[in-house]
Amino acid sequence: MEQKMNYLDRNEFNFEPSEKVVEAIKNFDPKDLCFYTRIYDQGKKSVISVRLSEIYGIPEEQVLLGYGGEDILKNVVHYFLMNSDNKTILIPEFSWWYYNRIASECGGEYEMYPLHETEDTFAYNIDEIIEYANRIRPRMLLLASPNNPTGNGLTSEQIGRIMENIPSETMVLIDEAYASFITSDTDYIAPLVNKYDNLIISRTLSKFYGLPGLRVGFGFIGKGHDQFISYVNKYLGFNRFSEAVALAALESDDYYRKTADDMEWGRQLYKKELGDKPGFKVYKSVANFILIKYPVEFKEQLKEALADQQYKIKFMSDKGLESCLRITLGRKEQTQAVVDTILRVVK
Repeated sequence: MEQKMNYLDRNEFNFEPSEKVVEAIKNFDPKDLCFYTRIYDQGKKSVISVRLSEIYGIPEEQVLLGYGGEDILKNVVHYFLMNSDNKTILIPEFSWWYYNRIASECGGEYEMYPLHETEDTFAYNIDEIIEYANRIRPRMLLLASPNNPTGNGLTSEQIGRIMENIPSETMVLIDEAYASFITSDTDYIAPLVNKYDNLIISRTLSKFYGLPGLRVGFGFIGKGHDQFISYVNKYLGFNRFSEAVALAALESDDYYRKTADDMEWGRQLYKKELGDKPGFKVYKSVANFILIKYPVEFKEQLKEALADQQYKIKFMSDKGLESCLRITLGRKEQTQAVVDTILRVVK
């Protein structure tokens, strides 16, 4: 029997969905797909936005929904850059290439601000971000927390300090697609969204909830953006199957928290087995992936050895990260297999 490929290159979910998700799929009535949802008659977007409003304590009208987190990011960047004479967005260095592309798609201009390597992590310099924002005065400032591929995040205090000290006309978009892998704290979101009208926080069911194939993203926006909300809303509602599965996922926090906690075993194994090897550096991560610097002369050998074992990881090609690997934190046996293969090649 042909061995199944182990994809550890795109930060997907290598575990089982929760029992509630499985039951929601099994019990879904296909006849529901014959009718639109009627919740828009109540002035609501979706049963998902209603539930998210309850969970996060944010008014339903300020809850955003999209076809995955990328859809929310794209809608936000396109709308706010296209509807302004100022088309500049600040984007972090060493971040997801998609940020640059969606800005370019709508005629936007992006400038990058630095991420700094400090010991075994990368970090934002908050004072530097504030200085950049006040000097450039961009229409948008994008922050990723945790950042892909470096794995570093922001604290709520750091977010608050940025919001308090940048131009009020700058819309701040925080991509939190990888949030919740280290902490379950979300209490900071409502106070920030309620206080700062120029803040948008984007999340997704693709990462922590392990449903990238479902394509459901969500987010929250400060007050006073009715026109943007009308722009992104779906008049006839959302996919009813996706709604049912999404609700089940949101009610499965304990299961996904345990899975996220299991990923710590992988972080520690990479650090223990590779951290002290010549040419290696294992960076701290608060996401479901880990960034590792490696002796790049072994690149082709590693690719071949991993492919022989039916494993695929990300060999970074971004400027400044060419000697790094990004590896999704999968099941224990997957992590062990990757570590063993790397050690066998570099020995």
